[in-house]
Amino acid sequence: MTEEHARELDRSDPGWRELFLVPPADGGRYPDTAYLAGNSLGLQPRATRGELLEDLDDWARLGVEGHHEAKRPWYPYHELLTEPAARLVGALPAETVVMNSLTVNLHLLMVSFYRPRGERVRIVIEDSAFPSDSYAVRSQARFHGLDPDETVVRLETGQQVLDYLRREGDTVALVLLGGVNYLTGELLDIPGITAAARAAGAVVGWDLAHAAGNVPLHLHDWGADFAAWCSYKYLNAGPGALAGVFVHERHLGDPTLTRFEGWWSTDAGTRFEMAPVARPPASADAWQISNPPIFAMGPVRTSLELFDQLGMTTLRRRSERLTGYLEGLLDELTPGRPLSLLTPRDPARRGAQLSLRIERGSAAELARRLRHEHGVITDAREPDVLRLAPVPLYSTYHDCWRAADALSEEVS
Repeated sequence: MTEEHARELDRSDPGWRELFLVPPADGGRYPDTAYLAGNSLGLQPRATRGELLEDLDDWARLGVEGHHEAKRPWYPYHELLTEPAARLVGALPAETVVMNSLTVNLHLLMVSFYRPRGERVRIVIEDSAFPSDSYAVRSQARFHGLDPDETVVRLETGQQVLDYLRREGDTVALVLLGGVNYLTGELLDIPGITAAARAAGAVVGWDLAHAAGNVPLHLHDWGADFAAWCSYKYLNAGPGALAGVFVHERHLGDPTLTRFEGWWSTDAGTRFEMAPVARPPASADAWQISNPPIFAMGPVRTSLELFDQLGMTTLRRRSERLTGYLEGLLDELTPGRPLSLLTPRDPARRGAQLSLRIERGSAAELARRLRHEHGVITDAREPDVLRLAPVPLYSTYHDCWRAADALSEEVS
């Protein structure tokens, strides 16, 4: 596949690169970076700066009165994010809230949904879970006085999870898996595993850090008990951006659920009665604790509006075309080189990511050379995995061609 062919594909199947700020290249013969690291940190939308400055200007102009008089009043600001976030993950608005960061949200949700009793104490995660998830569930086990080495069950594949639930389901309190595996890019069978976990009597939650904004989701219909996701990868809301939470409607208003509470956990209509006892609403808002950070919410709102305009169906179709094209380039490249593809080849079992195993040398060193010698930004996971994410919003076929061309020069 030639460079001109990549250019032709970009003319016939353009994305929305013009809506984003693409970093200049550190090296190579092209002015802009071929940015294939959106699975780690998405690019900045051009609209973000201006809209964030509007919020800052309202603070300067109004002071405390901005809570009610700003262009986007701060007191109900988080509600601007609720409906677009719900549409993004296939949830009801009442089931959705944007708040905190991902692992903080997972802990707050496990306060409610990890309730070990008797023999039902185990937590099932994938063996290649993102380390933060592993740390979180192990600390939850310790918090309940349990040995994490005995309580946390690590399984390699979705099929192993299903087999384990059939054999040992009556010992499982919680199944908590990544919807898309961060290392391999594999999309798990979210509805199938959810149904199996619930049939076994376990609670099931999903970490959708690599799934939200990447693949279509239908959380309400699939019936997961809870989910959480970040907004700085495919959602392009900036480093450390606020995260999202889903709690299925069957749990909303349940008085038996334990939950940590704070100022924003109580019903907004009675919040300023300053009562000593919270009156939580029958919605995911009840899991909020503190008032929302407005200047952190702005970039999330900007990003969600973009997803609302384009739609996940359109983005997913371009993602499959773009990722398939990159896969074809890698197939031409890998024979005879110490490279192998880790990501499933079935487009239905992956998102916008292809992971390569580097059989000789350091993945991090290879990523460094790709960036500084060729202007191609990828993402390395030591010791031997290079991740490439052709994000349908702003990546191009030419970006994919540049990555393959650079790899052909750097790996022999």
